[in-house]
Amino acid sequence: MKPPVPLSSGRLLPPHAPGMRIGLFGGTFDPPHRAHLGASLLALRRLKLDRVWWLVTPGNPLKITSGLGPVAARIEAARAITHHPRIDITGLEAVIKTRYTYDTILWLKSRCPGVRFVWIMGADNLRSFHRWQKWRGIAKLVPIAVVDRLGPSLYAGASAAGQALRDARIPEYAASALPGRKPPAWTFLHGLKSPLSSTALRALRRRTPGSSSAPARRKRSNKAANKTGRKAGKKRGK
Repeated sequence: MKPPVPLSSGRLLPPHAPGMRIGLFGGTFDPPHRAHLGASLLALRRLKLDRVWWLVTPGNPLKITSGLGPVAARIEAARAITHHPRIDITGLEAVIKTRYTYDTILWLKSRCPGVRFVWIMGADNLRSFHRWQKWRGIAKLVPIAVVDRLGPSLYAGASAAGQALRDARIPEYAASALPGRKPPAWTFLHGLKSPLSSTALRALRRRTPGSSSAPARRKRSNKAANKTGRKAGKKRGK
C-alpha cells in the first residue's frame, strides 16, 4: 500500500468559479462509508449543485478524537470510496489550523467570491447543532441542507436549532432554489434513511481482534460499511 499523500502536496481548494453552486460536507470521515456518498449524491441532485466538497476535519470538537486516523490517511480513504467527478476531497482545515465550521466557512467565502456555498449535514447533526461554536453565525453565512437519517430525522426538526430556525425553513419541493437563497435558509432532504454511522464503525473496528494495523482497520471498516449499505438498499427496495 502506498503511503498517504502529504496534505501540502495536494490542491488546497478544489475547482471553483463565481456562480458555481457547491455543497460543503464536513466530517471526520473515519471511516468514510456509503451513506456519506449517498448524502452527497442526494444533495447534488436535489439542490442542483455543481460540486460537493468533502471537508475532512482534523477532529470534531464535540467528540473524542484520540482514536482518529491521520488526516492524510482519511483523505485517501475518502477518495477511494467516492470515485465521482463532481465530488472533491480536501483537508484544508488542517492546513488553515481550524476545527470550527464557522471559521472554515468564513475562510472559504473570503477566498471564493461569488461561489454559492451550501452546508450539508445529517439530521443527527441538526439535533446537536445548537452546541456548535457560533452556530447562529453559521446559519447566517450559508444556506443549510439537512439530509435524512434513520432515527434522528424523527426529532431533528424539534431540536433547539430546528425550532430557532423554523421560520427560515423552505419546503422540500423548493430545495433546488436553496443555493440562491439569502441565509438563514434551510431545508430537509428526505430519501436516504441510511443506518450507517462512522461512530458505530469505529466502535466495531476497536472490537475487532488483531486490528492494530491502521490500513487493515480501514479496509475492514469499509468492507463492513459497503455490506451494511447493500443490506440497507435491499430493505429500501433499491
